[in-house]
Amino acid sequence: LSIALTIGYGHFIELLEGAHEMDEHFRNTPYADNLPVIMALLGIWYNNFYGSQSMAVLPYDQYLHRFSAYLQQGDMESNGKSTSRRNESVSWQTGPIIWGEPGTNGQHAFYQLIHQGTKLIPCDFIAPARSLNPIGEHHPILLSNFFAQTEALAFGKRREQVEEEFIAAGKSLSEVSELIPHKVFEGNRPTNSLLIKKITPHSLGKLIALYEHKIFVQGVIWNIYSFDQWGVELGKQLAKKILPELEGISEVKSHDASTNGLINSWKNWR
Repeated sequence: LSIALTIGYGHFIELLEGAHEMDEHFRNTPYADNLPVIMALLGIWYNNFYGSQSMAVLPYDQYLHRFSAYLQQGDMESNGKSTSRRNESVSWQTGPIIWGEPGTNGQHAFYQLIHQGTKLIPCDFIAPARSLNPIGEHHPILLSNFFAQTEALAFGKRREQVEEEFIAAGKSLSEVSELIPHKVFEGNRPTNSLLIKKITPHSLGKLIALYEHKIFVQGVIWNIYSFDQWGVELGKQLAKKILPELEGISEVKSHDASTNGLINSWKNWR
Protein backbone atom coordinates (compact mmCIF):
# COMPACT_ATOMS: atom_id res chain seq x y z
CA LEU A 1 0.00 0.00 0.00
CA SER A 2 2.79 2.44 0.90
CA ILE A 3 4.47 1.83 -2.48
CA ALA A 4 1.21 2.27 -4.37
CA LEU A 5 0.51 5.54 -2.54
CA THR A 6 4.03 6.81 -3.24
CA ILE A 7 4.41 5.99 -6.93
CA GLY A 8 0.75 5.71 -7.99
CA TYR A 9 -1.31 2.60 -8.60
CA GLY A 10 -0.45 2.41 -12.31
CA HIS A 11 3.27 2.35 -11.59
CA PHE A 12 2.68 -0.16 -8.79
CA ILE A 13 1.03 -2.52 -11.27
CA GLU A 14 4.04 -2.08 -13.59
CA LEU A 15 6.31 -3.04 -10.67
CA LEU A 16 4.28 -6.20 -10.08
CA GLU A 17 4.23 -7.04 -13.79
CA GLY A 18 8.01 -6.75 -13.94
CA ALA A 19 8.34 -9.04 -10.92
CA HIS A 20 5.91 -11.50 -12.50
CA GLU A 21 7.96 -11.55 -15.69
CA MET A 22 11.02 -12.56 -13.69
CA ASP A 23 8.90 -15.12 -11.80
CA GLU A 24 7.98 -16.73 -15.11
CA HIS A 25 11.58 -16.64 -16.31
CA PHE A 26 12.70 -18.37 -13.11
CA ARG A 27 9.92 -20.93 -13.31
CA ASN A 28 10.22 -21.88 -16.97
CA THR A 29 13.81 -21.24 -18.13
CA PRO A 30 16.32 -24.13 -18.16
CA TYR A 31 19.00 -23.80 -15.48
CA ALA A 32 21.76 -23.06 -18.00
CA ASP A 33 20.03 -19.78 -18.95
CA ASN A 34 18.16 -19.09 -15.71
CA LEU A 35 19.42 -15.81 -14.25
CA PRO A 36 18.47 -16.37 -10.58
CA VAL A 37 19.93 -19.88 -10.68
CA ILE A 38 23.17 -18.73 -12.33
CA MET A 39 23.62 -15.88 -9.83
CA ALA A 40 22.83 -18.20 -6.92
CA LEU A 41 25.38 -20.78 -8.06
CA LEU A 42 28.04 -18.13 -8.60
CA GLY A 43 27.41 -16.83 -5.10
CA ILE A 44 27.74 -20.32 -3.63
CA TRP A 45 30.89 -20.95 -5.65
CA TYR A 46 32.65 -17.94 -4.14
CA ASN A 47 31.07 -18.24 -0.68
CA ASN A 48 31.55 -21.96 -0.10
CA PHE A 49 34.54 -22.85 -2.27
CA TYR A 50 36.62 -19.66 -2.29
CA GLY A 51 35.80 -18.54 1.25
CA SER A 52 34.50 -15.07 0.44
CA GLN A 53 32.71 -13.60 3.45
CA SER A 54 30.81 -10.78 1.80
CA MET A 55 29.32 -9.53 -1.45
CA ALA A 56 29.09 -5.93 -2.64
CA VAL A 57 26.15 -4.54 -4.62
CA LEU A 58 27.24 -1.44 -6.52
CA PRO A 59 24.55 0.46 -8.48
CA TYR A 60 25.63 3.20 -10.87
CA ASP A 61 22.37 5.09 -10.54
CA GLN A 62 21.36 7.44 -7.74
CA TYR A 63 17.77 6.19 -7.83
CA LEU A 64 19.13 2.84 -6.62
CA HIS A 65 21.20 4.36 -3.81
CA ARG A 66 19.29 2.35 -1.17
CA PHE A 67 19.12 -0.89 -3.16
CA SER A 68 22.12 -2.39 -1.37
CA ALA A 69 20.48 -1.70 1.98
CA TYR A 70 17.26 -3.29 0.73
CA LEU A 71 19.17 -6.42 -0.24
CA GLN A 72 20.85 -6.53 3.15
CA GLN A 73 17.45 -7.23 4.65
CA GLY A 74 16.36 -9.48 1.80
CA ASP A 75 19.48 -11.64 1.83
CA MET A 76 20.94 -11.58 5.33
CA GLU A 77 17.63 -11.89 7.15
CA SER A 78 16.68 -14.77 4.85
CA ASN A 79 19.89 -16.78 4.63
CA GLY A 80 21.69 -15.73 7.79
CA LYS A 81 20.94 -19.12 9.35
CA SER A 82 23.00 -21.85 11.00
CA THR A 83 20.28 -24.47 11.54
CA SER A 84 19.27 -26.75 8.68
CA ARG A 85 15.85 -27.99 7.65
CA ARG A 86 16.77 -31.16 9.54
CA ASN A 87 16.98 -29.07 12.73
CA GLU A 88 20.74 -29.58 12.92
CA SER A 89 23.63 -27.12 12.98
CA VAL A 90 25.08 -26.72 9.50
CA SER A 91 28.73 -27.53 8.86
CA TRP A 92 29.04 -25.17 5.87
CA GLN A 93 28.90 -21.45 5.24
CA THR A 94 25.48 -19.95 4.50
CA GLY A 95 24.51 -16.37 3.65
CA PRO A 96 27.25 -13.77 3.06
CA ILE A 97 27.45 -10.23 4.37
CA ILE A 98 25.74 -7.93 1.86
CA TRP A 99 26.90 -4.34 1.58
CA GLY A 100 27.50 -1.60 -0.94
CA GLU A 101 26.98 1.97 -2.06
CA PRO A 102 26.42 3.71 -5.37
CA GLY A 103 29.56 3.30 -7.45
CA THR A 104 30.16 7.03 -7.59
CA ASN A 105 30.63 7.03 -3.81
CA GLY A 106 32.33 3.65 -3.53
CA GLN A 107 35.07 4.43 -6.04
CA HIS A 108 36.53 6.96 -3.62
CA ALA A 109 35.92 4.83 -0.53
CA PHE A 110 36.20 1.03 -0.55
CA TYR A 111 37.08 0.15 -4.17
CA GLN A 112 40.75 0.26 -3.16
CA LEU A 113 40.21 -2.78 -0.94
CA ILE A 114 38.23 -4.62 -3.62
CA HIS A 115 41.00 -4.06 -6.18
CA GLN A 116 44.14 -4.62 -4.12
CA GLY A 117 43.08 -5.83 -0.69
CA THR A 118 43.61 -9.29 0.77
CA LYS A 119 39.90 -10.19 0.86
CA LEU A 120 37.98 -11.69 -2.06
CA ILE A 121 34.78 -9.66 -2.51
CA PRO A 122 32.47 -10.67 -5.37
CA CYS A 123 30.59 -7.64 -6.70
CA ASP A 124 27.35 -7.03 -8.56
CA PHE A 125 27.56 -3.91 -10.73
CA ILE A 126 24.19 -2.48 -11.81
CA ALA A 127 23.68 0.35 -14.31
CA PRO A 128 20.98 1.70 -16.63
CA ALA A 129 21.81 2.20 -20.31
CA ARG A 130 19.58 5.28 -20.37
CA SER A 131 19.54 7.99 -17.74
CA LEU A 132 16.32 9.40 -16.34
CA ASN A 133 18.07 12.78 -16.17
CA PRO A 134 20.30 13.14 -19.25
CA ILE A 135 22.64 16.10 -18.80
CA GLY A 136 25.42 16.61 -21.34
CA GLU A 137 28.03 13.85 -21.18
CA HIS A 138 27.29 12.98 -17.57
CA HIS A 139 25.81 9.54 -18.23
CA PRO A 140 28.47 8.37 -20.73
CA ILE A 141 31.14 9.42 -18.21
CA LEU A 142 29.32 7.48 -15.49
CA LEU A 143 29.04 4.37 -17.66
CA SER A 144 32.68 4.61 -18.72
CA ASN A 145 33.51 4.11 -15.04
CA PHE A 146 31.00 1.25 -14.77
CA PHE A 147 32.64 -0.57 -17.68
CA ALA A 148 36.18 0.30 -16.59
CA GLN A 149 35.84 -0.94 -13.02
CA THR A 150 34.66 -4.41 -14.00
CA GLU A 151 37.41 -4.71 -16.62
CA ALA A 152 40.03 -3.60 -14.09
CA LEU A 153 38.77 -6.09 -11.51
CA ALA A 154 38.79 -8.90 -14.05
CA PHE A 155 42.18 -8.34 -15.66
CA GLY A 156 44.11 -6.04 -13.34
CA LYS A 157 47.44 -4.57 -14.44
CA ARG A 158 50.63 -6.58 -14.86
CA ARG A 159 54.05 -5.37 -13.77
CA GLU A 160 55.12 -5.14 -17.42
CA GLN A 161 52.25 -2.76 -18.15
CA VAL A 162 53.19 -0.55 -15.22
CA GLU A 163 56.79 -0.42 -16.37
CA GLU A 164 55.76 0.45 -19.94
CA GLU A 165 53.63 3.33 -18.65
CA PHE A 166 56.53 4.76 -16.65
CA ILE A 167 58.90 4.46 -19.60
CA ALA A 168 56.36 6.18 -21.86
CA ALA A 169 56.15 8.98 -19.28
CA GLY A 170 59.91 9.46 -19.47
CA LYS A 171 60.79 7.74 -16.20
CA SER A 172 63.62 5.29 -15.72
CA LEU A 173 62.69 2.02 -14.02
CA SER A 174 65.42 2.53 -11.44
CA GLU A 175 63.91 5.76 -10.15
CA VAL A 176 60.40 4.23 -9.80
CA SER A 177 61.42 0.73 -8.71
CA GLU A 178 59.88 1.13 -5.25
CA LEU A 179 56.62 2.49 -6.68
CA ILE A 180 56.06 -0.21 -9.29
CA PRO A 181 54.79 -2.98 -6.93
CA HIS A 182 52.12 -0.66 -5.56
CA LYS A 183 50.67 -0.02 -9.02
CA VAL A 184 50.31 -3.70 -9.93
CA PHE A 185 46.74 -5.06 -9.84
CA GLU A 186 46.30 -8.80 -9.43
CA GLY A 187 42.93 -8.93 -11.22
CA ASN A 188 40.78 -12.06 -11.30
CA ARG A 189 38.32 -10.40 -8.91
CA PRO A 190 34.79 -11.72 -9.62
CA THR A 191 31.95 -9.46 -10.75
CA ASN A 192 28.50 -9.66 -12.29
CA SER A 193 27.40 -6.79 -14.54
CA LEU A 194 23.67 -6.09 -14.78
CA LEU A 195 23.00 -3.58 -17.57
CA ILE A 196 19.37 -2.46 -17.53
CA LYS A 197 17.86 -0.52 -20.41
CA LYS A 198 16.23 2.05 -18.09
CA ILE A 199 15.21 2.23 -14.43
CA THR A 200 11.41 2.01 -14.50
CA PRO A 201 8.87 0.42 -12.15
CA HIS A 202 8.80 -2.58 -14.51
CA SER A 203 12.57 -3.08 -14.62
CA LEU A 204 12.85 -2.48 -10.86
CA GLY A 205 10.25 -5.18 -10.26
CA LYS A 206 12.30 -7.59 -12.37
CA LEU A 207 15.48 -6.66 -10.52
CA ILE A 208 13.94 -7.19 -7.08
CA ALA A 209 12.44 -10.53 -8.11
CA LEU A 210 15.78 -11.62 -9.60
CA TYR A 211 17.49 -11.25 -6.23
CA GLU A 212 14.59 -12.77 -4.31
CA HIS A 213 14.69 -15.92 -6.44
CA LYS A 214 18.48 -16.02 -6.14
CA ILE A 215 18.13 -15.93 -2.34
CA PHE A 216 15.56 -18.74 -2.48
CA VAL A 217 17.78 -20.96 -4.64
CA GLN A 218 20.73 -20.50 -2.32
CA GLY A 219 18.57 -21.35 0.68
CA VAL A 220 17.45 -24.58 -0.98
CA ILE A 221 21.03 -25.60 -1.74
CA TRP A 222 22.20 -24.73 1.77
CA ASN A 223 19.17 -26.65 3.10
CA ILE A 224 17.97 -23.83 5.34
CA TYR A 225 14.62 -22.11 5.78
CA SER A 226 15.10 -18.79 4.00
CA PHE A 227 11.86 -17.13 4.92
CA ASP A 228 11.70 -17.16 8.68
CA GLN A 229 13.54 -14.74 10.95
CA TRP A 230 13.85 -16.31 14.39
CA GLY A 231 17.20 -14.59 14.84
CA VAL A 232 15.62 -11.15 15.34
CA GLU A 233 13.33 -12.28 18.16
CA LEU A 234 15.80 -12.66 21.02
CA GLY A 235 16.78 -9.00 21.02
CA LYS A 236 13.12 -7.96 21.01
CA GLN A 237 12.35 -10.29 23.92
CA LEU A 238 15.22 -8.87 25.96
CA ALA A 239 14.20 -5.31 25.07
CA LYS A 240 10.74 -5.91 26.55
CA LYS A 241 12.41 -7.04 29.78
CA ILE A 242 14.84 -4.09 29.83
CA LEU A 243 12.34 -1.31 29.07
CA PRO A 244 10.67 -1.32 32.54
CA GLU A 245 14.12 -1.37 34.15
CA LEU A 246 14.93 1.97 32.53
CA GLU A 247 12.34 3.70 34.70
CA GLY A 248 13.33 5.24 38.02
CA ILE A 249 16.81 5.60 39.46
CA SER A 250 17.38 2.20 41.07
CA GLU A 251 20.50 0.32 40.06
CA VAL A 252 19.98 -2.55 37.61
CA LYS A 253 21.67 -5.84 38.55
CA SER A 254 19.66 -8.45 36.64
CA HIS A 255 21.92 -8.77 33.57
CA ASP A 256 25.54 -9.53 32.80
CA ALA A 257 28.18 -7.07 34.02
CA SER A 258 28.52 -5.31 30.64
CA THR A 259 24.78 -4.79 30.12
CA ASN A 260 24.26 -3.73 33.74
CA GLY A 261 27.09 -1.21 33.40
CA LEU A 262 25.68 0.26 30.19
CA ILE A 263 22.15 0.57 31.56
CA ASN A 264 23.28 2.13 34.83
CA SER A 265 25.60 4.56 33.03
CA TRP A 266 22.71 5.66 30.85
CA LYS A 267 20.45 6.11 33.87
CA ASN A 268 23.10 8.30 35.51
CA TRP A 269 23.67 10.41 32.39
CA ARG A 270 20.14 10.97 31.08
